[in-house]
Amino acid sequence: VEMGRSCIKIPVRKYNEVMKVINSSNEHVISIGASFNTEADSHLVCVQNKHGLYHTQANSAPGHPRKVTGASFVVFNGALKTSSGFLAKSSIVEDGLMVQIMPETMESLRQALRDKKDFKITCGKTDTGDIKEYVDICWVENEEKTNKGILSPVDGKSMEGTQSEKIPQSRDFEREGRVIKCTEVYYFLKDHKLSSPVPHQFAKETAIACSTALCPHLKTLKNNGMNKIGLRVSVDTDTVEYLAGSGGHLLPQSYLNELDSALIPVIHGGMSDPTSLPLKMELIFFIIEHLF
Repeated sequence: VEMGRSCIKIPVRKYNEVMKVINSSNEHVISIGASFNTEADSHLVCVQNKHGLYHTQANSAPGHPRKVTGASFVVFNGALKTSSGFLAKSSIVEDGLMVQIMPETMESLRQALRDKKDFKITCGKTDTGDIKEYVDICWVENEEKTNKGILSPVDGKSMEGTQSEKIPQSRDFEREGRVIKCTEVYYFLKDHKLSSPVPHQFAKETAIACSTALCPHLKTLKNNGMNKIGLRVSVDTDTVEYLAGSGGHLLPQSYLNELDSALIPVIHGGMSDPTSLPLKMELIFFIIEHLF
């Protein structure tokens, strides 16, 4: 959201998701959630006060003028009547943007989205001459990079552009009051899309194998400051490799024999589905202490 203009950028690779929204929504409303925009210098937030009432405010980055404000969602409402005196209306609602348009504009918008074409909505009163605001819907090739600023504990490699997900852990791996938990997995993808459920299952099995291997060494690892550990696994049809490290340095050799014994069978099992290869991922583990 800028002065006089709002821009909704839709990544081309999200076309199928947009079509699901179009096909499942009623004819008068389209609602689309937005991702966090790192290029914006402020963001809309919805705050609840002590009386239970909500109000909108913009949180700005310290020391930066407010030029571009990010929003969390946009709703297009196609029920605006000609008698309202408006071509279209855009307004901030909670931490998002509401755009009210005529039914015929809604139909044109739907068709533009189906055709993957940019679309411009002119907002303002019909009799105000040149004083107008605009809402632009644009298809973009390059989406904002994910995981910006995150570095690998293995060797300090940037994780920017990777796709990540949380890993639910079915059981705890505990030894001497310390627990190792795999919290997240990062996928290094060339086409930015996981083509099958195999990588998800492979990540879970790898997390269990690594936790099992490191469990006897939790006290030593924690005492040596290695409480955040990364495990990077690369699998292709003819190559298998893994690296384990903490704080930007590889783990000492003393831990690798047990890791080999636990990981190699699992990694070779991950090669059983050639359609999911090549596959490269990094799992993040934390060692924490029980305080009771």
